[in-house]
Amino acid sequence: MSKNILEIRDLKRDFVMGSETVHALNGVSFDVSAGDFITIMGSSGSGKTTLLNILGCLDKPTAGSYLLDGVDVKKLSRDELANLRNRKIGFVFQAYNLLPRTTAIENVELPLLYNKAINSAERRERAMRALEAVKLSDRFDHTPSQLSGGQQQRVAIARALVNEPVMILADEATGNLDSRTSYEIMALVQELNSQQGKTIVFVTHEPDIASFSDRTIQLHDGHVQKDILNEHKRSATEVLAALPPKDSV
Repeated sequence: MSKNILEIRDLKRDFVMGSETVHALNGVSFDVSAGDFITIMGSSGSGKTTLLNILGCLDKPTAGSYLLDGVDVKKLSRDELANLRNRKIGFVFQAYNLLPRTTAIENVELPLLYNKAINSAERRERAMRALEAVKLSDRFDHTPSQLSGGQQQRVAIARALVNEPVMILADEATGNLDSRTSYEIMALVQELNSQQGKTIVFVTHEPDIASFSDRTIQLHDGHVQKDILNEHKRSATEVLAALPPKDSV
């Protein structure tokens, strides 16, 4: 039986707005096992962003429990939370969040700068391996302005991988990309999940993107509305192969 990477029980998050209390999350429960690839969906106001902030250790629940790789997040101090976040989670954002005047390999090295146990040679070696894993071994010295949107997102994914986290947390990671490039990124994500066993939690508002995952959790008004296995999971590689060549688009 697979180990649980995430264990969420009756999670609640309240925000006080003047004289009113907004219940952004109201009793959310689910588990994510090692090697799972799940998508989290929800419209604006569903609680998706609030849940994402808690999953990413950027916020704490008001009530309930969130265990990340066996650690109870609610009991941690701010410094402990930051340390856990840096060691356990690899983030991939919609806007890439790359440093503009910094090369691909230097961008990927960034999370390791906070790890004093890793010297510069090992840092460079890890960053090279991460870029090779996302098929960018010929782009080490390119800055973001010299890369396409899809290549920039691959650098961001490599940066998320470099610390060898227990979970990749992606926030609308295909939101700024065209359909073909989105499918290329999803093919890479599926490969990281199936061939390298990476645990992936992918937040999206697009059902098309969710169809590439093993399971989808749908939020509505702070509750889990649906938690379903994707019986007809699609292969992004097959979808790409069925598209007309770029020149004929």
